Amino acid sequence: MIEDAASQVFAERGYAGASLEKIARRAGITKPVIYRHFRSKKDLHLVLLRRHLEELLALQRNELLPRIAGERLGPEQLRNWIWFAVDIWFAYVEEHPYAWRMLFRDTTGDPEIQAFHRQMQHQARATVRALIEAAEGLDVPPQLRDAMAELVRSAVVGTALWWAENPGLPRREVVRMVALTIGQGIAPAVESGG
Repeated sequence: MIEDAASQVFAERGYAGASLEKIARRAGITKPVIYRHFRSKKDLHLVLLRRHLEELLALQRNELLPRIAGERLGPEQLRNWIWFAVDIWFAYVEEHPYAWRMLFRDTTGDPEIQAFHRQMQHQARATVRALIEAAEGLDVPPQLRDAMAELVRSAVVGTALWWAENPGLPRREVVRMVALTIGQGIAPAVESGG
């Protein structure tokens, strides 16, 4: 109850605009009840960020990475994997709008929370880099792999944030646009050998 209410308030108002009073009011409790479970607003925020990140990492471990583990992906397999991965991510955005906004929109100025966000971005880049390294024939020099992974990661995150604020477009349309755009950028390089 507290965590759900806090996720909503943090997502709607950002870290700076959220207060324990607003969270308590949303949860239908008093502020002292929150202090029985969390030391501070920052502690509550970090607990939620870690919980939401673990949900995303579980998707990676259980759904995405097993499909490319130890395999080389040709152009068609690569396009299929991209489509599958984009659909998984946008389903998460659709089903967890507060978590998504907390994880990717509001980074605050707190050094500990900023460090959390940097680590999360690093993990996302590592997942995309695994895809790049599994793509058969995609000859991306090692020094550019992280840059390419960041390009894909930031494009997907940016589109998800835009979509969260423009919900009129059906998920399947957003997934199609993102998957085709990424697929057209990467798969042709695989087909041509780099």
